[in-house]
Amino acid sequence: MSFDNWLLFLSIALVATITPGPAALLVSTHSVCYGPTKTISTIFGNLTGIFLMSLLSVMGLSTIILYSTTGFFIVKMVGATYLIYVGIKLWRNGLGFNSVHSDIQQPKKQIGLKNLYFQGVLVALTNPKAIAFTTALFPQFIQANEPIIYQFGLLVATFMSCSFFCLSSYAMLAVKASNKLRPMKQQEIGKVFGSTFIGAGVVLAMQSNK
Repeated sequence: MSFDNWLLFLSIALVATITPGPAALLVSTHSVCYGPTKTISTIFGNLTGIFLMSLLSVMGLSTIILYSTTGFFIVKMVGATYLIYVGIKLWRNGLGFNSVHSDIQQPKKQIGLKNLYFQGVLVALTNPKAIAFTTALFPQFIQANEPIIYQFGLLVATFMSCSFFCLSSYAMLAVKASNKLRPMKQQEIGKVFGSTFIGAGVVLAMQSNK
């Protein structure tokens, strides 16, 4: 792969990963609720999902999912249901700023790192937009007459690095923003985040594979 082609891929990957989506929303929420350190598990989960989607893209399996009405519908509805579920929880329970604001004398929210990790994986694997992106993007930059494993490794490493950088940035920005919010407003902010998750779930459910 030429350096120019890699730079082109890098620019496309940066635009794709910096654009807000379900993963950025999930990471931002986890960062506020549980702190940026634990949220690294969510980010690594999302990166795992990206790796799996990229591998499926090279193998051609994601194309089957994308253009199979039943397969696309199942993936879409699982992702949409999860986003709506998280949105309802946030709407009812708030964000729980006690994990970020040290001046609130309440116990921090406890959640396992495996839980956060698999949430990241789930959001990555059930995002039809991400499936379509990897399916359309990777084949354009892989040359059939060159060893695929090396090209695949370079493209995936680049894509995952962009995702890690952007999601980490979202996590830190979310914490900084939450620190400026008054603790008594956590229920109201939870409703805002909850509404955003529910809206994202509804939009995802309405997406078409046509």
